[in-house]
Amino acid sequence: MLDAFAPLDRSLLNDFQRGLPACPRPFAWMAEQLDSTEAEVIARLTALRDDGAITRVGATVRPNTAGASTLAALAVPEARLEQVAAFLGGFDEVNHSYLRENDWNLWFVVTASDSAHLDQTLDTIRRDTGLTLLDLRLLRPFNIDLGFSLSGAGAQPLTRKQIDLDALREDDRPLLHHLSRGLPLYPHPFKAVADALGRPEDTVIARTDALIKAGIISRFGVIVRHRRIGWSANAMVVWDVPDAQVEAAGTALASLSGVTLCYQRRTVPDLWRFGLFSMIHARSRDEAHEVLSRAKALPELADIEHQVLFSTRCFKQTGAALTNSRSTEA
Repeated sequence: MLDAFAPLDRSLLNDFQRGLPACPRPFAWMAEQLDSTEAEVIARLTALRDDGAITRVGATVRPNTAGASTLAALAVPEARLEQVAAFLGGFDEVNHSYLRENDWNLWFVVTASDSAHLDQTLDTIRRDTGLTLLDLRLLRPFNIDLGFSLSGAGAQPLTRKQIDLDALREDDRPLLHHLSRGLPLYPHPFKAVADALGRPEDTVIARTDALIKAGIISRFGVIVRHRRIGWSANAMVVWDVPDAQVEAAGTALASLSGVTLCYQRRTVPDLWRFGLFSMIHARSRDEAHEVLSRAKALPELADIEHQVLFSTRCFKQTGAALTNSRSTEA
């Protein structure tokens, strides 16, 4: 699928998923790397966004640092699926929403400014849908820095970076909210963010750089839509690993080429017992199953029960909301 893009577009999609500097003219910096012009880079990024190949150019914020988040799921009757999915899509706090092949079929990520606001949002969803909700809070990350090699080599595991939570300031949350929603595609994007926040541009740039170096911004660059660029087989594989084995199993799984995300989440007694989550993004189901076969062959996962939940539809994919917002009412 990447071959369908022009050379400049391929480079923008492939080479700038992370490592974008916090500087007054980041798109001019990109243009310099590409022997292009700032205007052309901005025009192509705008076209890629409008075409659905990228969601934004901006930040991915490490979960549960500047805000509170969870992975949630509902078992939605087929007759209600469209209505419930649309209802969830109306929440600014819901930034990802997928249909997956499981009785628990509607999976979504909820991010809020703090735990109280997160709990309030989940309670609203429970109340207004009348459905039981799985609240699967993150317990331990093994690899949460999602990135794609678009050359056909597959997604590669990334080294975990030490996080300096002491670098986070209380007034960083509005900045992180803007960065996670995406930089304006203008020559001076940080000035636009600074004007929106009522702060000096150099202060906004300095704080962005500090948050990147601290690991609170886990990735800063072009955020691609994997389905649009050919990575259409998205499988969430969950494992029922005994607590004593989670560290070893998660570390081994996160190091496996083709596993794009890996983390431990809370279980729910009598409803959900799979605590180790992994993601496989591939170009086909056969390719995803090849990665899964290698995962099952790991000594740390020998004879461990698992389930495979392929996604069949994406309802929503945006940057996280890190400031309080007004949620949709049913």
